[in-house]
Amino acid sequence: MTSDRFPEPGSIAGMISANATRLSEALNSHMRNSFHPGSRKMLRKFHPAEVSELTGISMSNLRTRHQEGDFPDVETDSRGRRLYSAEEIDQIRDVMARTGRNGETYRPGRREGDGLQVISIVNFKGGSSKTTTAIHLAQRYALRGYRVLAIDMDPQASLTTMFGYRPEIEFAEAGTVYDALRYEDPVPLSQIIRQTYFHNLDLAPAGLLLSEYETETAYALQHRIEPPFTQRLGIALTEVENDYDLVIIDCPPQLGFTTMSALLASTGLLITVVPSMLDVASMAQFLEMAGETVRTLEESTGPTDWRFLKFLIARYEPTDVPQAQMAGFLRSILLEQVLNTPMLKSTAISDAGMTQQTIYELDPNQVVRKTLDRILESVNGVADEFEAVIQQAWGRGNS
Repeated sequence: MTSDRFPEPGSIAGMISANATRLSEALNSHMRNSFHPGSRKMLRKFHPAEVSELTGISMSNLRTRHQEGDFPDVETDSRGRRLYSAEEIDQIRDVMARTGRNGETYRPGRREGDGLQVISIVNFKGGSSKTTTAIHLAQRYALRGYRVLAIDMDPQASLTTMFGYRPEIEFAEAGTVYDALRYEDPVPLSQIIRQTYFHNLDLAPAGLLLSEYETETAYALQHRIEPPFTQRLGIALTEVENDYDLVIIDCPPQLGFTTMSALLASTGLLITVVPSMLDVASMAQFLEMAGETVRTLEESTGPTDWRFLKFLIARYEPTDVPQAQMAGFLRSILLEQVLNTPMLKSTAISDAGMTQQTIYELDPNQVVRKTLDRILESVNGVADEFEAVIQQAWGRGNS
């Protein structure tokens, strides 16, 4: 029989620890059931139609190039249909870049003179799809041929978890971006970056230790420890900037020193917002606070080098009339700063998240085709529209 009495004073800490242990054991069991014991996540292979969509190579040209021996031999399924790994897609890009018409379009990343694009995905409120947006953009751009570094700047480490890690176990003592930012004996960023199961996509993981950065930064400001938090991430990135085209940062849902470190290292911002009155009001507060903070910091650090600031309407339900009205309101106020394509709310994303997967990792044969096509159209549309913004920042027009 359960008791309705409150726990005795002093026992709550024990209850919290016990709950943490139970949850950790349950999550371990869940991960073992989702993946093979002792193994890391692996990326599925892609069908010809997906390769055509990702690369811009027509299905007929894809077949012809295989018949002529230009493309590498790949696995086939029971029906004789070709299946491509992400690495093989990249090899095909190399061939097309050398031999195809307008070959440079098959390598859309940095060219000589292009700077590293560092994009922070931010919002003041939890549940605004920051992590969902970050990982889907990072994976989409890796599949599109960019060299991508994803940085998890949130101590809750949701992005790190999505890559198949258990941060509370694997990074409890070391190995996170905190190690590169800390004020005492920071390590080179390259030492904590992990290659992932996703070709062209690396991860700088997070963990609970990252929360120490807030306290340590307050102390460092009082004692004028150099370099200041305004420069620490930017300095850390200089070591690896030649290895990547894009850096995508998943920020925590508050405007602390961790978020500000990310913002001040960024070349562009993407702010997610759910089109509801409460979320928009919260975002307005975030923008006001961020604007005042950045203005204050610019007085001592100089102007920030943001090439763009965009808003993404997230978790959007087109049939929800109040949401549609609020989305229209946002567009009327923020105009072209709002991406035209919203990120739809979808059971495909939430269901995939149960096993730490994205819609790009799902086997199309295991999902209702109509549901998957609908969310793919949305997410791909967001990524493609935002990719054009990145290309414009490199001075390439709408290519």
